[in-house]
Amino acid sequence: MSPIITPNQLLEAVQTNAIVLVDATNSPTAYQNYQQSHLQGALFVDVNTQLADIKEDVSIGGRHPLPTVGQFSKTLTDLGITLETWVVVYDDKNGANAAARFWWMMRSIGHDKVQVLSGGIQAAIQAGFPTSSAVEAPTQVESYPVQDWQWPTIDLQGMDEMIQKDHFVIIDVRESQRYRGETEPIDLVAGHIPGATNIPFTTNLDQNGFFLSPEELKEQYQKAFENIPDENRVVHCGSGVTACHTLLALAIAELPIPQLYVGSWSEWSRNNREIDVEN
Repeated sequence: MSPIITPNQLLEAVQTNAIVLVDATNSPTAYQNYQQSHLQGALFVDVNTQLADIKEDVSIGGRHPLPTVGQFSKTLTDLGITLETWVVVYDDKNGANAAARFWWMMRSIGHDKVQVLSGGIQAAIQAGFPTSSAVEAPTQVESYPVQDWQWPTIDLQGMDEMIQKDHFVIIDVRESQRYRGETEPIDLVAGHIPGATNIPFTTNLDQNGFFLSPEELKEQYQKAFENIPDENRVVHCGSGVTACHTLLALAIAELPIPQLYVGSWSEWSRNNREIDVEN
């Protein structure tokens, strides 16, 4: 199964298949917007309370630490998702906030039948997918069994060790202005992790907001990785959410999935670590 699905493919699939459609849009008014209008049948998931376990001290794990597997199991159960469920997730940021995070979490617990809607809600509406303001009721299911996160992650100490190695690649997917240290609208300090390479997540998309072809994505990231061993590849963003967009792009390109630095810049910048800027 492809990691992504197009609006037209989704329109066709919902006619004949049982799909759990998930709205993972994240903004201060995301749930209110969902209540007013969402893709018909979609259930809402909250990145702050269901896809993260936010701590009072952001310096420990960053702004969006992963929840425990037990917490995520409850979220999936509440959404009516079982081991066999076909899940499609979307947001209004072309998959970057927070559909790709939900996809990564599901794949990381071993659930293969999950796709992100390429182009997001806007493209689906344009393609004629119906919207609704109805209260959607999930199917009642037994508890979803989750053992552990299976895909690679790296913590702050691991990052300390990584940047001391001779050969590594750390992809920072944030906007170039944030990477260069010209502006920082969210975290306390501007700049980037020493040695990091900036490939904004937006470069995964075409001019219409759809993911590039597997061939185009593969060419882009093979240049970045060159001969760096898989275990020395890291992807990060501000808080471990948007980074998953690039991990999704790598899955589309059928390239190995690097380590996700979940704490990302929000953790690094709060722990008295070296910071680089570009003038």
